[in-house]
Amino acid sequence: MIAELKKSTEQRMQKSIDSLKNDLGKIRTGRAHTGILDHVQVDYYGSMVPLSQVAGVTLIDARTIGVQPWEKQMAAKVEKAIREADLGLNPASQGDQIRVPMPALTEERRRELIKVVKSEGENAKISIRNLRRDANNHLKEALKKKTVAEDEERRAQDDIQKLTDRFVAEIDKMLVDKEKELMAV
Repeated sequence: MIAELKKSTEQRMQKSIDSLKNDLGKIRTGRAHTGILDHVQVDYYGSMVPLSQVAGVTLIDARTIGVQPWEKQMAAKVEKAIREADLGLNPASQGDQIRVPMPALTEERRRELIKVVKSEGENAKISIRNLRRDANNHLKEALKKKTVAEDEERRAQDDIQKLTDRFVAEIDKMLVDKEKELMAV
């Protein structure tokens, strides 16, 4: 029972880390990154579908993303979807390919993005701590029901604290890396 609890807690903590990685990937730096277009939805014959299902997305250079619609008549809709996705991007058609240049970030905007990154990181840490609390509550209930011994419960709480510390350290490292990435000119 204790092993199962530790395993499920670790898996849920890993999901929090994965979610943070995903959220940090959406925060754009001055460099081009195809992941920024992952959540763009395009009107494809009446239904909204992800951009990746109607076009190929590649990096042209460090500051430009190339979007190649698979159907020529979709180019205008893809361009419109990127423009309206509230990402601050201004795509431009060149024949059948759409170029999406990444605008350079101002110092002030970089500082704002760092605040957002820190906020996301703090939310992830809170999530990790909540998972720790839930696991410890399960252990206390098991101790009350006498399904685990006191020393087993204490050992399991220590293990869960070690897991928590490990994941919080991982979050801190991710935040430092993202901050460096944002401040690089």
